[in-house]
Amino acid sequence: MSSTPASPRVQPLTSPRRFVPVDHARVDFTGGFWESWSNTVRNVTIPTQHMRLEEEGFLEVLDFDKPPLPLVRRIQPSGLSMQHFFDSDFGKWIEAASYTLKAHPNAEIEAKIDAIVEKLEQGQMADGYLNSWFIRREPEKRWTNLRDLHEMYSMGHLLEGAVAYFGATGKRRFLDVMIRAVDQIIDTFGPEPGKLRGYDAHEEIELALVKLYRVTRDPRHLALATYFVNERGQMPSYYDEEARRRDENPEDYVYQTYAYSQAHMPVREQTKVVGHAVRAMYLFSAMIDLAHENDDPTLKAACERLFDNLTGRQLYVTGGLGPSASNEGFTREYDLPNETAYAETCAAVALGFWSHRMAQLDLDAKYTDKLETVLFNGALSGISRDGEHYFYENVLESHGQNRRWKWHYCPCCPTNIARLITSLGGYVYSATDADLAVHLYGANTAEITLGQTIVRLTQDTRYPWDGDIRLALKLETPSSFTLHLRIPGWCGAARVTVNGEAVDVETEVTKGYVAIQRTWCEGDEVRLSFDMPVDRLYAHPAVGEDAGRVALKRGPVVYCVEETDIGTEPQRLRLPAEARLDVAYDPDLLGGAAVLTGEALEAETGDWDGLYRTTPPALTPRAFKAIPYHLWANRDPGAMLVWLNEK
Repeated sequence: MSSTPASPRVQPLTSPRRFVPVDHARVDFTGGFWESWSNTVRNVTIPTQHMRLEEEGFLEVLDFDKPPLPLVRRIQPSGLSMQHFFDSDFGKWIEAASYTLKAHPNAEIEAKIDAIVEKLEQGQMADGYLNSWFIRREPEKRWTNLRDLHEMYSMGHLLEGAVAYFGATGKRRFLDVMIRAVDQIIDTFGPEPGKLRGYDAHEEIELALVKLYRVTRDPRHLALATYFVNERGQMPSYYDEEARRRDENPEDYVYQTYAYSQAHMPVREQTKVVGHAVRAMYLFSAMIDLAHENDDPTLKAACERLFDNLTGRQLYVTGGLGPSASNEGFTREYDLPNETAYAETCAAVALGFWSHRMAQLDLDAKYTDKLETVLFNGALSGISRDGEHYFYENVLESHGQNRRWKWHYCPCCPTNIARLITSLGGYVYSATDADLAVHLYGANTAEITLGQTIVRLTQDTRYPWDGDIRLALKLETPSSFTLHLRIPGWCGAARVTVNGEAVDVETEVTKGYVAIQRTWCEGDEVRLSFDMPVDRLYAHPAVGEDAGRVALKRGPVVYCVEETDIGTEPQRLRLPAEARLDVAYDPDLLGGAAVLTGEALEAETGDWDGLYRTTPPALTPRAFKAIPYHLWANRDPGAMLVWLNEK
């Protein structure tokens, strides 16, 4: 077992306002909500995902010295097989596993990663090219179809895995393999004469290259990421030219429009979030990274416009996004169907990536609020409480037809939610030399470096089940810095004290963060108290599916009603507008959760004759219970509903 090194050194950032996330391994979830989930993912999810990768033939693609076996994923009408991007799935698994290794060394998991790395190195072509599909099956077709075949997408996920593994173990082998692969891309693509002016239709490598740059500080890595983002959407389209070189008619493109890949116009001109949801979120994450690294206000402004469009007109109340299965993405503004919602887990996870990055530049709680919504709802619903069953699509209404699966025909989501949860410590705090920001709340201990000062901080809380939080600080010597505490957007009333003395929240808050500047000493204690009533949420009138309906939310948690709790389909309920809703903690519900109870009305059908009649149904009282949305479909099969009919 290798020793755990210090984090790869990152040079000082140009903008003093840009906060740097605290190393996830310096944050230890101690009791409470996220400790339970972190332990499950580390002890169950990571091992079983590797097992599934073996069982489903994903790792077989790395047997470069053997003839390839018949496809385990058929070729689709677009010419794409899910097998084209198997590399991405074990790349994400390596990334997730590496995050756990950094804080919790595990010789068995490390050996499994090393075995994959050895095969990747053996199969890498002499010029550095690395993609198992093309090396084993179609070497003559490499770099001939960036529009459809996910070539750099797969390399990007391998690259993220390599950066994470280097950060966890200090081993350079995988990192060096991927640097050689990037060198080959640099030699092939760019604006220089003789190079291809292309870019992958499935964004991902752009943000991976920024991660690589922050380790290597090689300006070529940042320049390549910048080129890919700047070139995207330039006309005439590279994809048209590429199709003609393949003797294909560009008009035969299966998705018809390059908006599917956010390549319909230059990124700085885009004002609406369109196309494939995951691709969009990965692109925007890279754009905001580059806005910082290149000090580019035009990219930042584009991200701000796009974020407002998404959250103001196209986002589910759960933080899910992308309503349509046909393009795995967006249709029109305010189109948010419930039972047919696509809301891919990967898309919610990627929105978390983007939201977190946005918050680091301006320390604006509107971004962190969306990150929190994703974490407690739209992303977390993608994994079961036992840690080994998943959802690809996250509907907001079901009649019992939706059940979790052990693996999926396209299993991009399991490893994506795993890498989010295993790195979650890095989302809780961020810092500059003179500032410490607390973005998320949950029981943990952390060690944070501010300039020359080491701050040891303990969060004691039952959040999200109640809104009381205690922060205890330990410092070897008194130190002056500003503590920024996020006041969640859902909180109507917040109270903050320092050593028992009240802080004027309204006066000291800026963009949703309370700033407390003082000389901090050993034993200082900050207490926060957030009012956490049950909120009734109503959708914009343009969201036709939710007309006359209400959603329930308490703190950051969205609730739903399951048939197994009430003995009837929740679609038959009417929740009176004045109905009292009580909150109680149920320790026996899937590890413990706060539930909502009360009385609703049920539409009677016993006297109903035929399909239609001229009088409405009778309504009778029915006991009501709602559970956190992320916990649904973990028990008996049955109907589920987020948006309830209101009377």
